[in-house]
Amino acid sequence: MEALQGFVEHFTYVGIFSVLLLGSLGVPIPEEMAIIAAAVLSHEGLVRWWLALPVCLVGVLSGDMVLYWVGRHWGANVLNWRVVRLVLTRKREQWLKAAYRRHALKTVVTARHVMGLRAAAFLTAGMARVPFWKFAVADAGAAALGVPLVFGLAYFFTDEITAIAADVHRVERWLALAGLLVLMVVLVIGVRRWKRRLGTERLGGKRTERHAPRSWEPRAVSPREDTLALGGGNACDGESVHGRIPERTGQDAQR
Repeated sequence: MEALQGFVEHFTYVGIFSVLLLGSLGVPIPEEMAIIAAAVLSHEGLVRWWLALPVCLVGVLSGDMVLYWVGRHWGANVLNWRVVRLVLTRKREQWLKAAYRRHALKTVVTARHVMGLRAAAFLTAGMARVPFWKFAVADAGAAALGVPLVFGLAYFFTDEITAIAADVHRVERWLALAGLLVLMVVLVIGVRRWKRRLGTERLGGKRTERHAPRSWEPRAVSPREDTLALGGGNACDGESVHGRIPERTGQDAQR
């Protein structure tokens, strides 16, 4: 709030118009905050209220008209932009088009007073081919009611708004301190768990090394394996330990 008020104070009427135009085009700047900042500055005598209020109206309506004509002329191409799809999802697009077919004027007036729905609704109004005069009359009528109301309340209750802002700053400081404490506690717990897990893994590795078989330990050899190793054959197949028995042929066989 203070940053927005400082920007508006530095650039005065041009700053008011710029912030409201950007907020109307979908930039995440609530237009109510810009109107309140303009009213507070008017109460403090930094700007003139009878100039700041019309500038607020023109800034709000300018962004709305830009969105309408963008949707009317380049709606299909704009929908391919990922940034636009974040604001105007397919489900919301279908719902708004159906609402414009049933009650175009009521939909425009309702969207004008719903934060977070304005940009999507006014872009869809152009895509749905809502007649421009209907859109302009409904939007201007709703803005002529809502903008002066917010401006007037902020102008006459500037002292209360300042006190509320101071209380909000105190709460923000305490919340920031609490957040830092929670972050420190989470970090300490995480480091302790990491050290405990690391120690467990090291202990498990030492136990595995202790019980693993060593390569230099002698291995028991069976008699059959010993015989095969010495003779290179099978003793049961008629082979001697040192080789195969030679066969007798000729006279040696008759004897």
